[in-house]
Amino acid sequence: MAYVSINPWNGETLARYETLSAEAIKDRLAQSEQAFGRWSRSPIADRCQALNKLADALKHQREKLAGLITAEMGKPITESRAEVDKCILCCRYYAEQAEQMLQPKEISSPAKRSFVRIDPAGTVLGLMPWNYPFWQVFRYAVPNLALGNAVLLRHASGTGGCAQAMESLFEPEAFPPGIFQNLYVEHEAVESVIAHRAVTGVTLTGSEQAGAAVAAVAGRYLKKSVLELGGSNAFLVLQGADLEEAVAGAVQARMVNAGQSCIAAKRFIVEAPLYQAFAERFAQALAEISIGDPMLDETRLGPLARESFAETLQDQLKDSLRAGAVLLAGGGCSGARHEATLIGDVTPGMRAFDEETFGPLAALVRARDAGHALELANQSRFGLGMSIYSGSEEQALSLAARADDGAVFLNSPVVSDPRHPFGGTKASGYGRELSREGLLEFANIKTVVIR
Repeated sequence: MAYVSINPWNGETLARYETLSAEAIKDRLAQSEQAFGRWSRSPIADRCQALNKLADALKHQREKLAGLITAEMGKPITESRAEVDKCILCCRYYAEQAEQMLQPKEISSPAKRSFVRIDPAGTVLGLMPWNYPFWQVFRYAVPNLALGNAVLLRHASGTGGCAQAMESLFEPEAFPPGIFQNLYVEHEAVESVIAHRAVTGVTLTGSEQAGAAVAAVAGRYLKKSVLELGGSNAFLVLQGADLEEAVAGAVQARMVNAGQSCIAAKRFIVEAPLYQAFAERFAQALAEISIGDPMLDETRLGPLARESFAETLQDQLKDSLRAGAVLLAGGGCSGARHEATLIGDVTPGMRAFDEETFGPLAALVRARDAGHALELANQSRFGLGMSIYSGSEEQALSLAARADDGAVFLNSPVVSDPRHPFGGTKASGYGRELSREGLLEFANIKTVVIR
């Protein structure tokens, strides 16, 4: 088996990467174990300095790396540059904050002294997807590196070039050899990696099916796991909301990365008095977005990463229309190029409501009132993020307190940010990435008591 990188815009085969033998995998794991021993004993200040150097390397190679992202998975080049910039922000944030985050916490007790210290635990394996090939990796790798853990990456098979490029960023003058390693391994070999004594935890960003399989393997070997899975984010538009602001937010929330994002808004739940006006404005905004060459700065919508993804989205669209939904904009598809599409009169039971739609398809749902809107939003097996557009902050905060999701954004699309914990509930997974909570997921939280 080989990793094959194919440009989704023109179908060109970019590169092939051969998978590692069982012996080579063992060697990489041994290197990771050695690197952890050295890195975990280094002062936090030195690790933070190394993260700043990593940020510098990203900045220096920004255009090259952005071009590679676009070539391998098709997102517009402007979004690829923004993805690299976000990785730089993540490095800078932990370089600045990690030392404070890792300070021991004193505990009041009968002992002479008792405290909790935060220590690194070992090597963390990341199983990462293609849709944000750099950001998804940096989102778990940087906090773990700041903590003192080593990192292994098993990337998606279509983004092997991005995986290789990331490994090359870890320059030996800043990082010990083997502290971050890319593994070209087959699915069948993942279990042997998780089972190895050096690996203390595994984090996966991907589908429900992949998450369940990895969690089962991790549980078998008593290794901790963090799962960041799918989403069907609700985008509530309530009476009193600024319609112009809500439409602009809706376009951004649904069309970024051609809709191929777990945190993209997918169900747009609108109070009945605003429904028609919002539908007309949203449809017009989407009709103005055309598919173009993702390497051009003016392109707002590129192809989906694979033709099969567009076929799945078409199936969801057509089934929903047969069930009673109405096509309001777009709907066309040729190969991997899927138009920005809006359907209305979507109700529970339709695929566009019940399933995660991973592409530029927006589903418009009518709600009787704000309470009904929240009820519809929570009527999902997913619980990743929610947007609430309202003219009343008090109303929005009251609804946010009753939302099932791991994040609620008021008058804004849901976005991930190094400063905020990120993760979901229900079928969207468990555990958190980013902020201090993400840094602690794979730590040895150690109690020390002096009698």
